[in-house]
Amino acid sequence: MSAAHREDKLAEEKVFKDPVHKYIYVQDQLIWQLINTREFQRLRRIRQLGTSYLTFHGAEHSRFSHSLGVYEITRKIISQFERGGYTDWPKEEKLVALCAALLHDIGHGPFSHSIEDVFDSHHEEWTCRILLGNTEINEVLREFDSSYPERIAAVICKTYHQPIVVSLVSSQMDADRMDYLLRDAYFTGVNYGTFDLERILRVLRPHQGRIVVKESGMHAVEDYLMSRYQMYWQVYFHPVTRSSEIILRQIFRRAKELFGSEYKFHTLMKPIQMLLAGTMDIEGYLDLDEALVQTAFAQWVHEPDPVLSDLCRRFLNRKLYKYVTMDHPDEKLWQEIREQLREIGLHPDYHLEIDFPYDMPYDVYRPGSTTAAGKEEKPPILLLSSDERLSEISSRSDIIRSITGIHQGKYHLYYPEEPLRESAHRLPAKLRELFALM
Repeated sequence: MSAAHREDKLAEEKVFKDPVHKYIYVQDQLIWQLINTREFQRLRRIRQLGTSYLTFHGAEHSRFSHSLGVYEITRKIISQFERGGYTDWPKEEKLVALCAALLHDIGHGPFSHSIEDVFDSHHEEWTCRILLGNTEINEVLREFDSSYPERIAAVICKTYHQPIVVSLVSSQMDADRMDYLLRDAYFTGVNYGTFDLERILRVLRPHQGRIVVKESGMHAVEDYLMSRYQMYWQVYFHPVTRSSEIILRQIFRRAKELFGSEYKFHTLMKPIQMLLAGTMDIEGYLDLDEALVQTAFAQWVHEPDPVLSDLCRRFLNRKLYKYVTMDHPDEKLWQEIREQLREIGLHPDYHLEIDFPYDMPYDVYRPGSTTAAGKEEKPPILLLSSDERLSEISSRSDIIRSITGIHQGKYHLYYPEEPLRESAHRLPAKLRELFALM
């Protein structure tokens, strides 16, 4: 019997108590071994929501707990397919799907998306490097089946020969999104992200190589997409969180600029040095967690460079930039603001930023959206009628159509309030009014 078909059950089922799913059940020896690898345990030291804990103090949950949740939702979906006896679900792919669900986030770094922006890296690429490199995860997978590291990596890279397996982990209605909405809502303390998960699981169907929704489940999906829309604007795009992300990016940008100019840091730990130098390898990346990054920031507070020191102090002590809302940036006004900040001793490249929420990894439902390369970004959500006809959900739902493609984001101008207030007398009246310094 091949590894893909053989039984790999634990002698005794393992159970994790979870605040979102109540219980997470581990029944396979392979899954249990993967959970106990160094690379997966590292996810305990990476927050799921990055800097959102500075806005929602309960948002301290980790990518470890989220990854377990994605695994559990995937397990429930597959169990429902198996109970229903659906022939469109390839039974031999069960363990591949469960491994991919569990491991989909192992490539995330500390404050992942901010690091990706500054250093032009991508967590999916790191996930595949960890899967295929000299790691404990690779060893566990290869010991089970020599093809598994490549197969799991193909699912993560969306090139796997069974698209239905990919869609469980990465689609418009995947286990990843369903877990992070519920989990993020729970830990931020908001109600926006709640929806009827059990109902959705009951109406999912494998159909012609993809996962679709039974027509009678349309209203449960409407609820899910509305929750996603609300979380998008009320949590993921919260302007205070954006302020902390801006400062975080500025820290990395400044450190990278100083490193490139051969500035002599008083302290520079090896993984941080590799990050700044662009020489990061797997071993260094696995050492890079949020505790290490924040330790570096605490040391950089005492650096002689005033910009880096100020930015680190602000991030660690939550002295975030204030913001004012703008309908649209005015280039002439923007240049005037930059010049005025420079005159009062600030660095406009680091102490000023216009932000529009377009670069987040979270998105609202937009059927037919494409990547920069012109490929379909994620397959749309399809409804399956009783006579086996498929229809894209927004063509049937007024609610979903009303929120699809809505852009309600506003421009925010971020700045450090204290030095501007201290120098308010030196600013023109229109800028004092803009920055609410009157």
